[in-house]
Amino acid sequence: MNNPYRELLATPGAKALVLAGLLARLALPMTGIAVITMLSQLRGSYALAGAVSAAVVLSYALLSPQISRLVDRHGQRKVLPLASLLSAIGMLCLLAASHWQAPDWALFPSAVLMGCMPSMSAVVRARWAALYRGQPRLQTAYSLEAVLDEVSFIAGPPLSVGLTVTVLPQAGLLCAALLLLLGMGALLAQRDTEPPVAVWDAGAQRAGSVMRLAGVRLLALLMLAMGVIVGTVDVGSVAFAAQQGQPAMASLVLSAYALGSCAAGLLFGALQLSTPLPRLLLWGGLATALTTLPLLLVNHIAALAAAVLVAGLFFAPTLIVAMSLVERLVPAQRLTEGMTWLLAGLNAGVALGAALSGQVVDGAGTRAGFGIALCAGLVVLAVAFCGHKRLPVQGSTTTAVA
Repeated sequence: MNNPYRELLATPGAKALVLAGLLARLALPMTGIAVITMLSQLRGSYALAGAVSAAVVLSYALLSPQISRLVDRHGQRKVLPLASLLSAIGMLCLLAASHWQAPDWALFPSAVLMGCMPSMSAVVRARWAALYRGQPRLQTAYSLEAVLDEVSFIAGPPLSVGLTVTVLPQAGLLCAALLLLLGMGALLAQRDTEPPVAVWDAGAQRAGSVMRLAGVRLLALLMLAMGVIVGTVDVGSVAFAAQQGQPAMASLVLSAYALGSCAAGLLFGALQLSTPLPRLLLWGGLATALTTLPLLLVNHIAALAAAVLVAGLFFAPTLIVAMSLVERLVPAQRLTEGMTWLLAGLNAGVALGAALSGQVVDGAGTRAGFGIALCAGLVVLAVAFCGHKRLPVQGSTTTAVA
């Protein structure tokens, strides 16, 4: 049996693209936790740390699609260096403000500037699409990207926290800035995989954001709800482990979620399915909703780890299907922006889920907190059902694009 990942990585430049993309995307999952850990140490306020971190997330959710639109319009080489540099300057300004004890309000402009960080995951996916548009190999590439996203969110936060706690409070954020600039440079050094800049006609220039497309809005909403599930699982798992007197076990529980998602993503990429993508989206939405139910029934750490593992099995495949669908829905020259809206929705959902579940856990306990995940799962199912009815059905997962 042929190994589709081996064939994918055998393409000239593919391994370098994977490594550069992984390096560049590590910065995003490192920044939020670095801000919280740093400011909680230096300012002694989790409320301030959380507010500044939320400002970073909100700014990124709003600015990254606009930056991706500029990338589509002018090319990666012209836009990525400036956007990455602005984000890195924001990180350095925040470091300086925290070191020299600037007023609390002075932290927020730096946090907003940090949101200029490009969506490196979308940038790399756009390169894969340019290489394999219309080929079965594109699904394999998207599956690999989903797994690498998970890897970055597994490795990034512990690296950031470790540097912040053991070296100095500013070390985690400084490392994120360096990784962003190094990854961006490594990516731009690979000219052979860079998508050509499409010529936009007058109609395309007047079209505005791809969020005007109903299908893109639908998929972004689905990703927002999926992000709420992830954020709820993160907070709920930490709270449940502490409640059981085993706080260190929270990291193992969260690793189970990532492990399930990675394994399912790799398997999904290796399959050659003929099922239409909207139907797969419906199945993924149904499975996502059903797997939130066991979270309400767990009564010990092992049961929570098992429930979280099962829930993670459907995250990466649903993300892959959503990315394949958005590729159909938007013009080829707007693909980076379209994917970025989905990823921005996912990140905003994680922040929203963490905030909502944190409030509920404090007031009503962990079981009620996991109820947020169930509500979000029902939203995922409802949106997937609408997508099954409304999204284009031509083609299948073997073609990935119409």
